[in-house]
Amino acid sequence: MTAAPLMNTAPLRVTVWNENRHENYPDSLTAKLYPTGMHGAIAAGLTSLLGAEVEVRTATLDEPEHGLPQSVVDSTDVLLWWGHEAHPEVRDEVVDRVYDAVLGGMGIIVLHSGHYSKLFKKLMGTSCSLRWRNDGDREVVWTVDPTHPIAQGVPDPLVIEAQEMYGEFFDIPTPDELIFISSFSGGEVFRSGATWTRGHGRVFYFSPGDQEYPVYHDPSIHRVLANGVQWAAPTRRGPALDATFHPRGWFDSTN
Repeated sequence: MTAAPLMNTAPLRVTVWNENRHENYPDSLTAKLYPTGMHGAIAAGLTSLLGAEVEVRTATLDEPEHGLPQSVVDSTDVLLWWGHEAHPEVRDEVVDRVYDAVLGGMGIIVLHSGHYSKLFKKLMGTSCSLRWRNDGDREVVWTVDPTHPIAQGVPDPLVIEAQEMYGEFFDIPTPDELIFISSFSGGEVFRSGATWTRGHGRVFYFSPGDQEYPVYHDPSIHRVLANGVQWAAPTRRGPALDATFHPRGWFDSTN
């Protein structure tokens, strides 16, 4: 794809990716909570808030090329990624394709246990390990950067009555921006909303969203994700930056 500046034109093209495994188990709690899948609930929340500002499609692990062929990646402005138990099944060539797109300007929002995905670990360059406990703890999401665009219109604190606990230490690079931290009844805290820039692309990680709880039906979570989509929208799409040979005299020949 040829490098080119991206004009600020609506609608934003959003793809919601989900491994979509928990929804398909017999007697699945996730299927009961999310009849159209977690990806369907996320897509519906974005559409309800952003309306004509977005075109939202979904993709899942078991589709050809995991639903992310080059044509889909090239025509995606912001990708949301939810994965949990099937990280090893994601083909490396698809990971590389999405990674290169982020470096070239595509925005990405990594959700919940997507922290352990091949893609997020490649973007972060660390193990992305953390402490966890899944017993329906209450999560209180505190806004630590109320001026950030992703925090606009989000309750402070945002209270989730039942959720999986994620706790520090979270092995990620120091965020460019820390927007939310979460606290739990066991005394744990967690950097639950953080951003980075990779190449020309913006990365937002947001942790609430375990498959056993109806988190993605929460209007406040919809607001975080909608804000995240708008924040991560690219200003440029093209190939990742690379070393290019410049012969002696190249500067003179352009002036």
